[in-house]
Amino acid sequence: MAGCFRSSFVHPLSLRSSQHFPVGLRAQSTPHSIAPSGRIRWYATHSDLGTQGSSRPSRKQITVLSDDGTYKWAELSGREKVARATQQSFNFLLVALGVVMTGGVCTFLYLDVFSPNSKTRQFDIAVERIRNDPRCTTLLGEGKKIAAYGESTWSKWARNRPIATKIEKDELGREHLIMRFNVEGPLNRGVVHLHMVRPAEEKNFKYRILALDVPGHPRIFLENNTDSSLGGKKSPLKIFGIRWR
Repeated sequence: MAGCFRSSFVHPLSLRSSQHFPVGLRAQSTPHSIAPSGRIRWYATHSDLGTQGSSRPSRKQITVLSDDGTYKWAELSGREKVARATQQSFNFLLVALGVVMTGGVCTFLYLDVFSPNSKTRQFDIAVERIRNDPRCTTLLGEGKKIAAYGESTWSKWARNRPIATKIEKDELGREHLIMRFNVEGPLNRGVVHLHMVRPAEEKNFKYRILALDVPGHPRIFLENNTDSSLGGKKSPLKIFGIRWR
């Protein structure tokens, strides 16, 4: 009877783990119990399942409007690199446009206001000479109270009156600056005529005529030079309906 009985128990050490167990569970799996048939039941540990289910957290896609430079260039995809390049190109164009506009404004201010040969500068000098000339103050009144302004406009609300100014060149290549404006003092009103010439090879304007006309009084000349002293022959000009000698 005892010779006929065969035990079905198989010792665990007699089993080759490489033939009976999955590769992924071989290193960290542990035996839990032995089945009645003699085979060992194996269970995967928590670390095995966690490493297989973990993944890298996703990040927000970079666009032209949302790119703030947080991610490096190497971390971007092809589409994100195109978005960043587009954004940087647009920013560069804005900066370049700002530089050009700033340069244009500065150039305009210098040529029209701060340059020694600008119309605004010549107007200020002429007004100051009228205020300081005794013959002009005798007709107009105290120099500090003399006001200078341009031509009247169609708008009665306009505070700034434009100065009648014209710049042109003659047949000799000389540049002519012609200006006319009004002056008013406590005693009278008058009109100032300014004519300046800049020879072709010179940088600064020279006076040809600076005169004050007050109704009922002879013209007062503060400057009255001939063309011979300005590098050319006498050639009358007719501007603003007035012939300049």
